[in-house]
Amino acid sequence: MSTAATSFPERNAAEAADLALVPDAAAPLVRARRVRQRRQMYLGQVASYSLGAFVLLLYAFDGVISIDIASLFWFGGLLIIGTFAVLSEAGVGDRFSDHYLTVFQISAHMALQFVFLLSVPTIGVAFLSVLFLIFAFGTLRMTSIQAMLTWAIATAGLAAVFLASDLPIGMPVATRLQRTASMLCFALVIGQCAFLGLFGATLRKILYRRSIELKAAYQRIEELAELDELTGSYNRRCIMRLLDAEIEKSRQTSTPCAIALIDLDWFKRINDAHGHPVGDEVLRTFAITIFANIRPADCFGRYGGEEFLLLLPGMNGEAASRMLDRLRGIVADLDWSAFSPGMRVTISAGVVTLRDNDTADTFLVRADSALYSAKAQGRNRIATS
Repeated sequence: MSTAATSFPERNAAEAADLALVPDAAAPLVRARRVRQRRQMYLGQVASYSLGAFVLLLYAFDGVISIDIASLFWFGGLLIIGTFAVLSEAGVGDRFSDHYLTVFQISAHMALQFVFLLSVPTIGVAFLSVLFLIFAFGTLRMTSIQAMLTWAIATAGLAAVFLASDLPIGMPVATRLQRTASMLCFALVIGQCAFLGLFGATLRKILYRRSIELKAAYQRIEELAELDELTGSYNRRCIMRLLDAEIEKSRQTSTPCAIALIDLDWFKRINDAHGHPVGDEVLRTFAITIFANIRPADCFGRYGGEEFLLLLPGMNGEAASRMLDRLRGIVADLDWSAFSPGMRVTISAGVVTLRDNDTADTFLVRADSALYSAKAQGRNRIATS
């Protein structure tokens, strides 16, 4: 006549899902939430035993059993619940992966049902039906090994009752009150099983929703791990990986590939004259401008400091030079005075195309050499190599 069902299934399922997804089970917050959830479960068990005792009282009023049976059943259930509640408050369960001590709880509740089944076999079906309820709770918590263990215990108990004894196990339905009590017995068990099913379904839905949220969070983390925090462009590690991939792709498909190493002219002077916050805004504005004027297939990343690397797959040297000169003009024509009156920002770039014997390092060395040449020629220009 008892169950380990908890109240407020959606809230408890949400808490269970949170606990399942929290990596540090020893955190004080997690322990507090587990204690709260166990308290709610024990309150549900008290309510369940109270309802079961009420059904037994109906049998007692009709003279089928002694009224002491109902009292003993209720106190027996409270004794089991109280024992596990004390262990819970003492933090005993938190020392184990199964903080509910599910096997021990199920075994204790099953033992109580078998004791009363043997003591009052005339209403034995009422106690047998509760075993389904107990296992319905267990399915929410047990591992496969725990399930096999508790099933073996239950089977041993049933074998003792049905095979080792001749007890007349029954369900009295001779009078209207007996039929009412028997009906309530099954109705309560079915209702509480449905309640547990609702809890399980809610838990599955919440876990599914949390898994979607986790996937989105992991995707965001991966994106952040690839992006430069300040400019939103690819960081050095990512752009270098993309460079290796583009070199390999270019050779496999026999298509041209160009890169441009871009540097903001006299950027240190901007930082010194206007401060680093203004310098950061300049970098952000420059990156946004480049993003708005390159192809979807192009890759743009921060190579270091005020240097940026632009990958131009499928583009030959002449087309790459024209594109970079167009970008140079766009940057130079921006109204930078919004950051500081009289401010002017220009870029220099070294543009190179992939050669048969190039590695990523030699490719970049040639781009850096071209960039150096552009600076030596007076900056705000594009050079090739």
